[in-house]
Amino acid sequence: MKNYMNKTIKALALFAVSFFAFSSCESGLDYENTNAIVPDAVWKDSKMIDGFLNDIYGGLNPQWVFNASESDEGLNGAKDMNNYLRGILTVDNTCDSLRYKYVDKINFFLHNLKDVTTDVLSNEENQILAAQAKFWRAWTYWAMVKNLGGVPLILEPQDMSDKESLYKSRNKTSECVAQIIQDLDDAIAVLPGKYSDASDYGRITKAAAMAFKGRILLWYASPLFNPDNNKERWLAAYEANHAAVRLLDQEGYGLYPDFKQLWYDERNEEVIMVNQYFYPGHPINFNAIRPEPFTKDASNQNQPLMSLLLAFPKRDGSPMNLDVNRLKNDPQYNVDFMTDFYMNRDDRFYTSIYCGGTPYPTPDILSGQNSKVTFWNAWKWSEQDNKYNTLYLDYNIAGNPGVSGFFDRKGLDTTLINAEVGNGQTDWIEIRYAEVLMNMGECANEIGKTSEALQVLYDIRKRAGIEEGKGNYGVMASSQEDIRMAYINERQVEFAFEGKRLGDLRRLKRYDLLNNQERRHVLYLVLKPGEAVPALTETIMDSVVRKKFRFDYIDNVDGDDSYKFNLSMNHWFYALNPNQISQSMNKLEQNKEWGGTFDPLQ
Repeated sequence: MKNYMNKTIKALALFAVSFFAFSSCESGLDYENTNAIVPDAVWKDSKMIDGFLNDIYGGLNPQWVFNASESDEGLNGAKDMNNYLRGILTVDNTCDSLRYKYVDKINFFLHNLKDVTTDVLSNEENQILAAQAKFWRAWTYWAMVKNLGGVPLILEPQDMSDKESLYKSRNKTSECVAQIIQDLDDAIAVLPGKYSDASDYGRITKAAAMAFKGRILLWYASPLFNPDNNKERWLAAYEANHAAVRLLDQEGYGLYPDFKQLWYDERNEEVIMVNQYFYPGHPINFNAIRPEPFTKDASNQNQPLMSLLLAFPKRDGSPMNLDVNRLKNDPQYNVDFMTDFYMNRDDRFYTSIYCGGTPYPTPDILSGQNSKVTFWNAWKWSEQDNKYNTLYLDYNIAGNPGVSGFFDRKGLDTTLINAEVGNGQTDWIEIRYAEVLMNMGECANEIGKTSEALQVLYDIRKRAGIEEGKGNYGVMASSQEDIRMAYINERQVEFAFEGKRLGDLRRLKRYDLLNNQERRHVLYLVLKPGEAVPALTETIMDSVVRKKFRFDYIDNVDGDDSYKFNLSMNHWFYALNPNQISQSMNKLEQNKEWGGTFDPLQ
């Protein structure tokens, strides 16, 4: 249990209490009531200024993502595939909106901060607060630009009394990216690599700003924004990420050596940008925000598809290939495949995926049962019913075999029982060292630094527990194109369930990797005919127990051929919300892909 209280939360609470404090004035007297809380008073109190910024943190700090069903990572249930994945697109169902709530707050904050006197904030304190605010403005603008292209750039508070001035046209994408990078450069020039005061942990640092700059320039150099493959963009992205890695190394950041504990040994060297969760005060509700198989009633959420299950390599670094025909027709191949599947994977597989037939990872079991009881979520084939029936032993707990029989394991707070599902404390790591390293390596490949690009892959795989082999940790790529594909595959595994998969394929314009899969496939763990149901103390990791089962390949888990990957290869930017266009006094233009005149590539 965490025993600290985040400074940000405390300051935010103080800010809220202060604004709702009771105030009064004495009639007939012309004097300043110093007990009254009025807007101007905020800028005369350092704690309230800090509280204003913390309100921005509270609204923008990214939370646990939960979007496996938006790519080929996972599903929540049969026929839950969204229309975007199925290629059923309209302006209305494939649009994004302009969101300026926090841009307005940040502009107001920066505008007033300029006039704060040194008796309230020192120049250094003022500059550090402004730098954090500029980071969040860059963050907010990029969230819109990466989906829509250019948006109206508003950098000062607007005059609400001048209605016409409130309506702005869209700036070019290049102008927006330049402003975002300028805000980040301003922040980088001021922020510390790390804060000396432990209570400031979680605030934006120079390290976070440089890492985020590298992420943006990687996107801007990728085919989505750079279809002509302008090498200058790749060079700029490489230099930004290389500079970020150098700074991170100097400040003591690095790959945390144990991938299994990365999410549980908090404040470790890999964490660059984080949202800290703790109970009480700022818990994460795993059931409502990021459902897991072992919490309350959300056991069908985020179940891995076969494509993700097979993406994790073997321990020697070789790919986990599957011959579907042999799996079905060759019993010995089925046995051998199951052995490799369960017993011979890199550490990231066991950290990211929960497999049925292994010990239940949380203490939420029947009173008196051994805490290592096995959760047997599997199937039996019924010849009579001509269908699979669930092999589910009732533990009086919330899970069930769901649709695939596998679940998202990454980041699960294994201390929680059913009744405490709202008390999760696992921090969300938005940016970690591995991402910055891989961003640099991907850019290195594009500018001809082949050995550097490969070395990053070796380092990532070494940390994952993959055997060195002949020094390449199973990486067989050598050409630029092969290395590109190696990065796509490695990112799928390294960042499984971290909300990056669809974005990566979009920025690389590689939706074909989804479409080529056609339907969503899963693997069923099936009890063989005549075999006894395993005991709660047996596990699938035991070869004797494993022989009781076989793997069955399910070609279409949705059971309907209309549910398949069919993403459009002609729509890469989202449409701008038509309602916002109609309300803009003809200032806003729709993107070209959706019948408008705005070109997101300019």
